[in-house]
Amino acid sequence: MTQPIGQSAVLIARRWIGTPYRHQASCIGAGTDCLGLIRGVWRTLYGAEPAKAPPYSRDWSEASQDEVLWRAAMAHLETKPMTLEAVGDVLLFRMKTGAVAKHLGIAGDIGQHPTVIHAYGGHAVVESPLSKPWRRRVVARFAFPACGLGAPEIEEEAT
Repeated sequence: MTQPIGQSAVLIARRWIGTPYRHQASCIGAGTDCLGLIRGVWRTLYGAEPAKAPPYSRDWSEASQDEVLWRAAMAHLETKPMTLEAVGDVLLFRMKTGAVAKHLGIAGDIGQHPTVIHAYGGHAVVESPLSKPWRRRVVARFAFPACGLGAPEIEEEAT
């Protein structure tokens, strides 16, 4: 029996918790940034990334105001209404008013105590409360595609 893609994505993402923040990296335990976390979860779910991520700087697309990350998410993930929340959703954040959206996370829990799993600059992959300040920065919500198949059964690690 398979489990929903979103549930599998959360279990996979939680394995990355504690992985240090490393710009442009995507290696569990060694280093990752927010995009690298999404790429790593994708690889576990599907076996290969849908496209090679180009090199990018920390201030990429700010000068041009080009929503590169948003377009990439729309090309590879399923766009969802903002009100249709589910565990495992990929959340796109605009960190500053007027800036491009360029931070990603995965909805860990929803409901009364929502959380987001993300690689946080200067820290590591963490699961933190999706507090009101974080929630108001979410500009788009996506789901990992079903690809016509059920998600693999991912076992939750004993804690």
